[in-house]
Amino acid sequence: MVKYKFSLKKFIYTFVIVLLIWYGFTTSFAPAELITGVIISLVIAYISVKNFNCCDPILLLPSHVLHFIKYFFVFLGALLKANLDVARRVLTPGLPINPGIVMFQTKLNNDFAKMVLANSITLTPGTLTIDIIKNKFYVHWIDVTTEDPEQVYKEIAEPFEKILLKIYN
Repeated sequence: MVKYKFSLKKFIYTFVIVLLIWYGFTTSFAPAELITGVIISLVIAYISVKNFNCCDPILLLPSHVLHFIKYFFVFLGALLKANLDVARRVLTPGLPINPGIVMFQTKLNNDFAKMVLANSITLTPGTLTIDIIKNKFYVHWIDVTTEDPEQVYKEIAEPFEKILLKIYN
């Protein structure tokens, strides 16, 4: 069994993240809420710091925050486009669909970044990430236009991955 070495930097980072989530849910700055939030966040951070491995404090650098904001807008654009496409297919039953499973290779090495990419793909209607094996993504696609892995990558993952590479690699 590997013994965990406590890291103050990681503890503070975990505390700040938990505290932000607390205030996001409570949306109150009453003194009692502030004190309770700090105490609860300290306890949760202490208990969970050894398991909180997804992120590094470097992600809070201004350049990374700007990339997160850009990612949010790229995701919203893809979400809107995919929703309109699926709605068009539902409202026009005569449109052909060609469902299938396609594969592409990612350049991401960070497991958390792969999870973010997989969830982004799944959250856009018409695509569903089925499996990730090493760096290969298997995606169910509502209308397979190509099975060429490079083209699949460009159509499904490239806009997301370009930004994720700047954040996590």
